[in-house]
Amino acid sequence: MTRDLALPRHDWTLAEVEALFDLPFTELVFQAAAVHRRWFDPAEVQRSQLLSVKTGGCAEDCGYCSQSAHFDTGLAASKLMQVDAVVAEARAARDGGAQRFCMGAAWRELKDRDLPQLSAMISGVKALGLETCATLGMLTQQQADALKTAGLDYYNHNLDTGPEYYGQVVTTRTYQDRLDTLSAVRNAGVNVCCGGIVGMGETRRDRASLLHSLATLPEHPDSLPVNALVPIKGTPLGESELIDGLEFVRTVAVARLVCPKAVVRLSAGREGMSRELQALCFLAGANSIFVGSRLLTTSNPEVDADDRLFADLGLRPMGTVDAKLAAAE
Repeated sequence: MTRDLALPRHDWTLAEVEALFDLPFTELVFQAAAVHRRWFDPAEVQRSQLLSVKTGGCAEDCGYCSQSAHFDTGLAASKLMQVDAVVAEARAARDGGAQRFCMGAAWRELKDRDLPQLSAMISGVKALGLETCATLGMLTQQQADALKTAGLDYYNHNLDTGPEYYGQVVTTRTYQDRLDTLSAVRNAGVNVCCGGIVGMGETRRDRASLLHSLATLPEHPDSLPVNALVPIKGTPLGESELIDGLEFVRTVAVARLVCPKAVVRLSAGREGMSRELQALCFLAGANSIFVGSRLLTTSNPEVDADDRLFADLGLRPMGTVDAKLAAAE
């Protein structure tokens, strides 16, 4: 019996994921678009906004990151923002059309002393009617539970790349550390936002291995960011060549196929993408973007440009994702 590609499965083999990457481009995009339509309205794209609530000075040595204390990138470290300032930014994001507000802090792990302030941020943003998301490094189970109580909807903690290539990018945190945090987030009942970065010198097999790792988690990520590396001067990956556009679209399409119910987020690197490349990504199953002028420390397309792109492609802001999934089931 032929498998229904639109039905989620957790028994993918790495060879099967690699075989998807190797499909003729038009066939791969066609299959991904068909699966996308089983779970989502293809004309709807979620708009999220990301704010760095604590910038720089991170103890990790992630080779792509300007916020690492290991590298001289000219970025000044800052303290954790005050709650009122974060809520004001979230209100402006909502009024500008954002549906989800993400708060990022450059930490190796969340410290208990910062938990009350972060909980107040999350509660304040939630009260505005926005979906809440945070990325704060590694979490204990107790911390994840507390964030859930504060009203956190999503927690972002990327695997970055496949396990075989991971050590070439990060040495201060293990792959298992990342998986343990994802487990704590799931156990707390918070939706998982987890993806990776492509264009870091990895092979196609490494990209397949990343998506294989995501597809074989106990539960697929609810949100799956696909980031294109933005090379930053002063970081070990600062001189990297940009990933080929069609290879990036292939990665988006395979992500849609192996995690069919995930919201696939077109994330970092979008500023350098042509309108046509972004359109191909939406065709291949991407259905979420970040809006606003900044993504933590890198630039993002201006809102007017995104509005024009949405109008020209006939796209509109996404409705309630859970309602779409319930209807499809």
